Amino acid sequence: MAKTKKSDNKSCKECRFKASVIGCGSVGATTAYAYFLSGTVTDLAIVDIDKGRAEGLMLDLEHATAFTPHTEVEASDDFAICKNSDLVVVTAGARQKEGETRLDLIEKNRSIFKSIIPKIAKVAPNAILLIVSNPVDILTHEALKLSKFPKNRVFGSGTVLDSVRLQYHISEKINVHPSSIDAYILGEHGDSSFPYYSSANILGKPLAKWEGFNKKAARQAYKDTKEAAYRIINDQGYTCYSIATVVRELTESIFEDKKKVFTLSVPLENYHGNSGVCLSVPCVLGKNGIEEVIKVPLNAEEKKALKKSVKTLKEIL
Repeated sequence: MAKTKKSDNKSCKECRFKASVIGCGSVGATTAYAYFLSGTVTDLAIVDIDKGRAEGLMLDLEHATAFTPHTEVEASDDFAICKNSDLVVVTAGARQKEGETRLDLIEKNRSIFKSIIPKIAKVAPNAILLIVSNPVDILTHEALKLSKFPKNRVFGSGTVLDSVRLQYHISEKINVHPSSIDAYILGEHGDSSFPYYSSANILGKPLAKWEGFNKKAARQAYKDTKEAAYRIINDQGYTCYSIATVVRELTESIFEDKKKVFTLSVPLENYHGNSGVCLSVPCVLGKNGIEEVIKVPLNAEEKKALKKSVKTLKEIL
């Protein structure tokens, strides 16, 4: 086990926040880097089956400490370093390859989860589990079963990234900053996702009434969003930077108890008549994890799309 310690004026327990990142692949490494740059967490544990890889990442991060906020970091192949974690971010798993869907990864990553989730639950029984590995909806469901944690403390990154991608593609068409656009993707983080356009707006003005945004533009924005990951994987081989930024935002909402709303993968309980799977719907995220699941109004087309997502996942489960 390798570890670095530094003096820190933030010594009080309530001022500290420990996150553990499981897996040093492109997503895990970039998440650790995002934490280091932003100072999002005070303590960081990096775990990978390849101890040398974990320690190498730690050392690479440490070399930037002259220019970054203070973070105590440790690295190992031993899950014991996750002890006292407030948050455990699970990125471990097989990577989606060109031509594969997220659902193609199921059996490979289910097997990995059966190995790692019980270990995490044993050493960090009070942590919040954030599942990032794909297929995130299936693996969030697996993590709930394997950890036996309360449902508010296990959730997936879901369609948060899909939603910000949609906002970006809409912004290109109407020349408004993405952060000002309330439009989201719900359902599966995958091919049966759907755009939640019926309530989409910019400061209360319906998006459908915005100049330059018509039905054709709406379809194209969703098409660009849906194809984004496949395009990036084709061009770059993997996606990592945007999802790492998403994880940083989710972590800040927990640490700072912001109670921000994100479209996260959570177990549905009679959500417009749907139950028994984990899919993305709007949730309030704070220091206790999922603090509220928001039942938003859906039109007939969106209800049908949600049922399609539920059916897709149930056929696999």
